[in-house]
Amino acid sequence: MPSCSSHLKPVVGMKFDTLQQGITLYENYARVSGFDTRLYSTKKRKSDEKISIKYCVCNKEGFRETPRLHAECKKKRTITKMGCKARITLKLIND
Repeated sequence: MPSCSSHLKPVVGMKFDTLQQGITLYENYARVSGFDTRLYSTKKRKSDEKISIKYCVCNKEGFRETPRLHAECKKKRTITKMGCKARITLKLIND
């Protein structure tokens, strides 16, 4: 883990009052640690459509096989996805 203040480091089992508090903590941790984040995926409960799981990942997570052309200028985009595994999983719990 990158060196940063202990109050910014995410820890397994942390609890937040809201989803946004968890996302904000991880975004602050990422900024101090030198990387950017993006929201990756959301799963909702079928019963009430509330978000039950949210993933926040490094912006370099995943891979792109071939560079895509930018629609407006037809220039090749640089490959920015490099398989980074930094992520946090936020789950809704009932307590």
